[in-house]
Amino acid sequence: MFDFGLSEELELLVRTARELAQAELAPQLRAAEAARELDARVHAAYASIGLLGLELPTGLGGAGLGPLARVLINEELAAADAGAAIALDRLGPALAALLELGGEAALSEHMLPLLAQPDARAVLVSTDDARFAIEPQRISGELAWVPANRVDLLVVLDHDAAVVVREGIEVAPVLGTGLRAAGGCALSLRGASIAARYQGAAAARRALARGRLYNTALLLGVLRQAADYSRSYALERVAFGKPIAHHQALAFLITDMRAGVDGARLLLHEAAFRAERGLDFEAAAAAAAVEAIELSRVVGPAGVQILGGHGFMQDHPVEKYMREARALGLLLAGVDGAREHAGAAVAASSLPVELSAIAEGEV
Repeated sequence: MFDFGLSEELELLVRTARELAQAELAPQLRAAEAARELDARVHAAYASIGLLGLELPTGLGGAGLGPLARVLINEELAAADAGAAIALDRLGPALAALLELGGEAALSEHMLPLLAQPDARAVLVSTDDARFAIEPQRISGELAWVPANRVDLLVVLDHDAAVVVREGIEVAPVLGTGLRAAGGCALSLRGASIAARYQGAAAARRALARGRLYNTALLLGVLRQAADYSRSYALERVAFGKPIAHHQALAFLITDMRAGVDGARLLLHEAAFRAERGLDFEAAAAAAAVEAIELSRVVGPAGVQILGGHGFMQDHPVEKYMREARALGLLLAGVDGAREHAGAAVAASSLPVELSAIAEGEV
């Protein structure tokens, strides 16, 4: 018999994250947006249930869980407030990138010190996000926006390496429209010293794919909540003698939104499962990202449309969901970068074995 359910450990983890999201994040989403940061009490609650060290290896004092757990947790937290979810995880996808390229030694050297510093943040970006000039000892470049108020450690992911920057990171506040609870800043490096460099094309591809899994899970949580909230509104709002959800046009739209979210989740979980088992997952992660980002262009505006004029007012959170989805779709080279990587994988897999080997540099 096949069992496609989650383990008891993961079920408990998801339930715990959902309770935290409903108790601490959802009631404060507008306050967190206005303040552009979270209350210290919320950070303490997140850390107290062990989520801060979710992906840290057990040898470094963490839970030692992998991509599937991270995907599940991110969806639950982002369904309440995606910006808050980013703010709570101070190590973010940079942790997985360093783990792939540098192993536990890299985490011990660069990540563990951050946990000892209140409010310290690690940020992952790629060279596809902006132009970076990477020299043997120094790096320069600018990025117009990252969802953080501060950057204490920056991991810049290239196609065959990652560099770590700890000093010379200049930030300036940016009032972005999405993910406001995480804050926002423009980032500038002017000949900043490179603290470490880790090489490996295959590891860099895995690191980028894990970053995509991370962001796609956040996006999925936003889309799920947008679909659920607009559906609930449509069932309560009455027009022409019946709930507007019972009118055919909106009924079809609500169904398409729900089906799209469920389909995107299947792709995401498949990619996360493959990553968890050590199988090739880079193309699957890119495909899941493309599907979720494209879906966000339908679900976000559709949620606002279902609410009509109320959809643009802050009395309801659907305008926030649309903003959050747009912002999340820009991270790590956005849909164009993900589509390019997914397409390259599809093209390579359709080639004869000999040509595929040549494309991979094996011949």
